[in-house]
Amino acid sequence: MRHTLFAIGIAVALPGHAFAAGIGIAMDEVRTMTFEKPVATVYVGNPAIADINMIDARHAFIIGKGVGSTNLVALDASGKPVSNTGIAVLAASNSPSVVTLNRGTQRVTYNCTTNHCDVAPQPGDQKDLFDQINAQISAHSDAAHKAATGR
Repeated sequence: MRHTLFAIGIAVALPGHAFAAGIGIAMDEVRTMTFEKPVATVYVGNPAIADINMIDARHAFIIGKGVGSTNLVALDASGKPVSNTGIAVLAASNSPSVVTLNRGTQRVTYNCTTNHCDVAPQPGDQKDLFDQINAQISAHSDAAHKAATGR
């Protein structure tokens, strides 16, 4: 059986899943979600694709972490299902500020303003450049954390 998830004006086919509703989100972005009833337990099928942070018993932030599809199951305090929602995470290249440069089989993604573009590594980009930029981002983040904590 084939089910279709409609989200943000697109149709995403999700074989083998029965979802009550669907959420479409770009990778590295966040959306809010409101549950019909208070929930006590929430589980994401594949947290490498999407994750959830509860705000309160009826509201949550959904975070797009990796391209793909998964689902989110929410249960009330008695263990009854409140929601089984499909989540489709799309590549950030759907944004007008993202430019993808293809050179044969090699790909590089840039995030641009009107005056400047910076490399913005995305899954599927050229491996060497992706690894190099992500290592620089991690080193910068570690240095900032150490400076903020005094360690």
